[in-house]
Amino acid sequence: MWLVLLAPCTWFAFPPLMLCYSFARSARIRAHRLFPHTHRAVEDRHVTRVQKVRAWTAAAMSLLLLAVYGKPEDVAEAQEQYVMRLVVTPPLLLLSAPVVIAVLFRWASAETRSAMRVRVRAALRSAGWYVGAVTAVPLLGGAIVLLGRDQTPSSGSAGAAPWLILAAALPLAWLLFFLGFATGPAVRTGFNTAAVHAALPALLTGTLVWEFAAISLLAGGLPPGPPVIQALAVIGGPASVTAVVWWEISRLRTRYGVALRA
Repeated sequence: MWLVLLAPCTWFAFPPLMLCYSFARSARIRAHRLFPHTHRAVEDRHVTRVQKVRAWTAAAMSLLLLAVYGKPEDVAEAQEQYVMRLVVTPPLLLLSAPVVIAVLFRWASAETRSAMRVRVRAALRSAGWYVGAVTAVPLLGGAIVLLGRDQTPSSGSAGAAPWLILAAALPLAWLLFFLGFATGPAVRTGFNTAAVHAALPALLTGTLVWEFAAISLLAGGLPPGPPVIQALAVIGGPASVTAVVWWEISRLRTRYGVALRA
């Protein structure tokens, strides 16, 4: 409303705002089409409730551990590890998913494999979009930097460099919006791997939690506290997630007829 009232003074702000809005809307639609918000083929309220309780309990125990034994540098390190997990999760998921899918293919029967292949192709297409976007962002950014260096303001004409910079900046802006909208749903859905097999999200969760535990141990070392507390903090989190994962798989088998070996 203020922009409309001050339009004579702020007319130059309308084109960039409209362009950003159209880019954000287009990227959001594409991201949500590729990665729907449903990340489980079978929604079990009891499993979801236990997962939430386990997550909140783990967060409370981590805060209690820092409050009792932590130092200021431990708090900063915990924040760094949280940011590191956000950055590492998509590539780690892309590396882990093919391994888990290969194991499921090894266990599955011939009829199940043929059905899974079609679903794997759809998951690969969505993952290819994400990998392509992540790869294109630094390439376009590097091209813009190189074109900016090649410009010669001292000469009378800057040539085609400004237009080339604009041609690279527009898709770069769209890709940044796309990654912003797609990263969260892509991680939650495991790049649509739930469509491949109903138990795949649980298996990926159990795999990733141990990989994160190893990465955190190598990157940040042991948590603060006595040796017994340190051992429990390192093993307790992944072990509790693994227990919930196998309970979920057991419920999928007994209540919904989802078998790992079929």
